[in-house]
Amino acid sequence: MNTLKNIAVAAATAVLFAAAPAMAANIAVIAGSEQDGFFNLIKKGVDDATLVVKANGGKVNYMRTKNYDNFGPDLAQLINTAVSQGVQGIAIPVWVAESQVPALQAAAKKGIKIMMYNSGADHKNAVSGLNYFGSDEFVAGQAAGAYMAKNGAKHVLCHIQLPGAVNLESRCKGVAEGAAKNGAKATVLRVPANLDGNQAATAEAIKAEIMKDGSIDAVINLAAWASDAASTAAKQAGRKIKLGTFDLSPAVANRIKSGDLTMAIDQQPYLQGFLATSMLAAHIDFGTDIATDPVLTGPNIVDAANIETVLVGIKKGAR
Repeated sequence: MNTLKNIAVAAATAVLFAAAPAMAANIAVIAGSEQDGFFNLIKKGVDDATLVVKANGGKVNYMRTKNYDNFGPDLAQLINTAVSQGVQGIAIPVWVAESQVPALQAAAKKGIKIMMYNSGADHKNAVSGLNYFGSDEFVAGQAAGAYMAKNGAKHVLCHIQLPGAVNLESRCKGVAEGAAKNGAKATVLRVPANLDGNQAATAEAIKAEIMKDGSIDAVINLAAWASDAASTAAKQAGRKIKLGTFDLSPAVANRIKSGDLTMAIDQQPYLQGFLATSMLAAHIDFGTDIATDPVLTGPNIVDAANIETVLVGIKKGAR
């Protein structure tokens, strides 16, 4: 009789546990510096996706470094902090592989799901990443270099504000190839990382370069704020130079509209934040995956032909 009773209790317990809902997704989204406006656009996508995650009972913690002074170790610390908080998933770019990859590998060994976005697609397999949402940085660079060359540039200066960052170095390599294939050449200007975000000092560095070499007739920056500096540099140098940039901002859009800026490469950070967050949570909650890998959100070229449409998205804080 006791045996039958024990069997009945065990069966009832099994049914109870089978019926209980699984834990909802608890994820961390790790991003760049708090001083970098680009990641406000990423956050807009993360915030919108968080509404869906919360509707399913989950939560999202958006984590950023203070600055870029100690970038690699700071990113590794954020990863370790997320792990210590008991997250089930981490969405993250890889910018500094030597610091981030070991930390992400350790997280993956603990069963934490890794979703990649924005940078570091080449490291996805090394960290057991589920997918990558972002632009192919080399291809984006090729598009920028080719665009400038096809529009009359002969010598493009590609400015890197954070030397050694995987995504930025790849962009300038692409710029050089895209320019070369269309009859132009490219030179890379690497400035100290402590100038990141410093428009005045960056403008001086770019001005010195274009005054030193009179053959430079185009500048491509790798961040929206840096294109503000390049515009100042060209005006101060009294040079008529084609200006292009990666990423958008209200100032970039207005300069494209006025004709002061030739073009911008838009990688659609809103989509990167939204897709990385929502798809990571959906994988944890429902076991879903996207068959397309990687999912490319760029490059998209913004110029005078489509600036009015893009301005609508900028006004809404999504581009």
